[in-house]
Amino acid sequence: MAIKKLGSQTILFKNPPSIIATGSIVGPKEGEGPLKNYYDVILNDDLKNEKSWEKCESKMQIDAINTALNKSNLTEKDIDYLFAGDLLNQIISSGFAARKLAIPFFGLYGACSTMTESLSLGAMAVDGGFADKVICVTSSHFSTAERQFRYPLELGNQRALTTQWTVTGSGAAILSSEDKGPFITHVTTGKVVDPGIKDVNNMGAAMAPAAADTIVQHFKDSGFKIDDYDLIITGDLATIGKGIALDLIKKEGFDITSIYTDCGIEIFDNKKQDTHSGGSGCGCSAVVFTGYIYKEMLEGNVNRVLLVSTGALHSPTSVQQGESVPGIAHAITISNKKD
Repeated sequence: MAIKKLGSQTILFKNPPSIIATGSIVGPKEGEGPLKNYYDVILNDDLKNEKSWEKCESKMQIDAINTALNKSNLTEKDIDYLFAGDLLNQIISSGFAARKLAIPFFGLYGACSTMTESLSLGAMAVDGGFADKVICVTSSHFSTAERQFRYPLELGNQRALTTQWTVTGSGAAILSSEDKGPFITHVTTGKVVDPGIKDVNNMGAAMAPAAADTIVQHFKDSGFKIDDYDLIITGDLATIGKGIALDLIKKEGFDITSIYTDCGIEIFDNKKQDTHSGGSGCGCSAVVFTGYIYKEMLEGNVNRVLLVSTGALHSPTSVQQGESVPGIAHAITISNKKD
């Protein structure tokens, strides 16, 4: 019997895992954005003294993990499992990072939803008694994602106004059975929702219906009211997707306008930094959470958050075959209290 299940898609943990430490590392552009004071490391260049952008991205994951370990006075041997993912083919950033780490590894792919996917599964492992401590980490890199999903940078293609800027960054979080907050209290696992959009330069619109579906289902399953949350934040719908999601959620009877924002909006100053619609990528919600949100919770400025990472489940192959762009969104409740 699924004794921890609420409704159709939500889990309520009996022993909510604690987030005991985080690590965040971002590129130079992200380090010039509105949240620059919250990150642990800001790179001076987007290669990080490596020979390729892909090697840089993998190294960012390792550094984010080591930052979190150092903060918690732990070593790799103290960690039971590593849950990691990224955007690249066969999640090579995560796989090559895991090669350097002596930690049992679960490789995950949920596109830009991977951060909450990793936190969801990591939390289940801890609450279920299968682990005492796990690390959840994701990453993305503007230059690696551009040449895989769009065009080689050397072509200098003009970007559509609906396009989002893939974040260069990595965020890691250590989950533990220790009894101190913030805690992950609920998980709402998303369903794949496909609005039929084929424009890969408009991922916010493609992902918005999935985000709305998960948020509405979370409220129906959990019994929470909107006032129970200080913040609901998606990632990464950016400006276009955010507006669509708000409209869809309102149609279902929930007006979250007063407490809702998006990681892709918060991470950049769109006008000053020329990021068009806003930020995206596995690293976007990862660094906004592990940098900004987590530290605001430790300060007591925010006490309960619904973090909803969103992903566009397409590939260069599916696009070339004329497929649409399905969306997915996973949500977790993070609270300074267990109840």
